[in-house]
Amino acid sequence: MTAITQNRTATDAGLRTRLTTAIQRMQDNRARRAIYRQTVRELNALTTRDLDDLGINRSMIAGLAHEAAWGPTR
Repeated sequence: MTAITQNRTATDAGLRTRLTTAIQRMQDNRARRAIYRQTVRELNALTTRDLDDLGINRSMIAGLAHEAAWGPTR
């Protein structure tokens, strides 16, 4: 009976860890998507002249926002 109880406790702990990790990953992805959306919104609000001064073309906005949220691609 002790082996069954220990096995169940270990299984519960493993499940709890996986669930906690999944929740943390979802929260992290949600925060990154918010950074992406905010970056796109702010860059789209700039005039073409402002973007030119920064050396940014409008076609670069999505890539820059992705890099801001998830880091540079490898």
